[in-house]
Amino acid sequence: MAGAADQSAVFEAAELVGDGTGAGQADHPYEQPGHKYVELVGGALDGQLVDVTSWTPAERATGAMLITNDGTFGAGGRAEYEARPGEPGRWDWAGDVP
Repeated sequence: MAGAADQSAVFEAAELVGDGTGAGQADHPYEQPGHKYVELVGGALDGQLVDVTSWTPAERATGAMLITNDGTFGAGGRAEYEARPGEPGRWDWAGDVP
């Protein structure tokens, strides 16, 4: 987990899309036409989407550290998500960091 964290981008909660309900559905109410998203799987942000439209494929393959108040470390803590091999539209929770 520590090695991946060094290469992950850190984003504010504003980068997240939706409320964590209905993620992965073709008609998800928060999805915008022409945008690309990844679904977060596990952890405090389970089911939420991250808009990765402007990200390069290499950046999407890295995953991200997302600032959340709902993780193990409370306000200002981060939830680390890593790209799922073979499923570019899903990132798996790798743990929380302060």
